[in-house]
Amino acid sequence: MASTADIKNGVVLNIDGQLWSVVEFQHVKPGKGGAFVRTKLKNVMSGKVVDKTFNAGAKVELENVDRRDFTYLYNDGEGFVFMDVADYDQITVGAATVGDAANFLLENQQVQIALNNGNPLYIELPASVVLEITYTEPGLQGDRSSAGTKPATVETGYEIQVPLFLETGTKVKVDTRTGDYLGRVN
Repeated sequence: MASTADIKNGVVLNIDGQLWSVVEFQHVKPGKGGAFVRTKLKNVMSGKVVDKTFNAGAKVELENVDRRDFTYLYNDGEGFVFMDVADYDQITVGAATVGDAANFLLENQQVQIALNNGNPLYIELPASVVLEITYTEPGLQGDRSSAGTKPATVETGYEIQVPLFLETGTKVKVDTRTGDYLGRVN
């Protein structure tokens, strides 16, 4: 057990059996009354963000979360198989844990996986990835970048909105957090 003095950004707390990551914290010492710690916590599994206040000196349970680099290998139908770049061990991560990251995963892509006691909690992708457009309607003469957007399917099967002038086979940069088109890649 640790105390509220150990709360820092990025630390993971175990509250009522759920894991919460500290996004922000502030030690407050009001003029009268006891000091307290005001925190903004993000649920590691669901992503839900809540505000929670702890009295100064209260005991909190810190969890050990290990973020390690992995390489994505393949999807075996039951889950996604990753290889640890340090010791070449392979782990299978369920589709529920991978979540929306599956829309941007390509074979041999580097990712970070947060592990707690050997159990994968979540996957962190790079901020953007380069994907090839596998299908989109053909562009017409006069289509320019400011004219609007059209749907395009990328090589992972995910559909994004791209400018009208892009064609099938073009490589594009995609934001992994929002799924937005960021630009062409030559």
